Amino acid sequence: MNPVTAHDARRRRRLAAEIKDSLRELSNQLSLLNHQVGTHLELKDVDLDCLELITRHGPMSPSAVARRAGLHPATMTGILDRLQKGGWIARERDPDATDRRAVEVRALRERSTEVFKLYAGMNTKMDNLLADYSAADLELISDFLQRTSTAGQTATSTLAEA
Repeated sequence: MNPVTAHDARRRRRLAAEIKDSLRELSNQLSLLNHQVGTHLELKDVDLDCLELITRHGPMSPSAVARRAGLHPATMTGILDRLQKGGWIARERDPDATDRRAVEVRALRERSTEVFKLYAGMNTKMDNLLADYSAADLELISDFLQRTSTAGQTATSTLAEA
């Protein structure tokens, strides 16, 4: 095995710093895109974030949404009230729960096309960008993004518990 040279170590640190910087820039750009989508839909940023969580991972309890979002349950109640009033979600009794008061929240599909239309431009740009990569490249990128997402979830949970 070749020993790691000082040059290799510097290059690795520089590349790691560039990746972290690019992820921060990506986060900013996606936040701005999400803000524009939310503005078009007349949703607050946090409401859109919670709607996305419910759409991707639901149906789930309000407390599960709050945990995933790193928000206090009382804050979640107001968000869910706004989303329900806007016709984005439904609250339904959980038929499997032993507590008859247990509720699940689910996204209403009737409204999802409005959201998808607003992200269509970004989705098309992503399709064009990804077309330039091989299947092996895409597997590596997918693995990196999944692991980065898990790291982000862990960091969010740690901060929420602090």
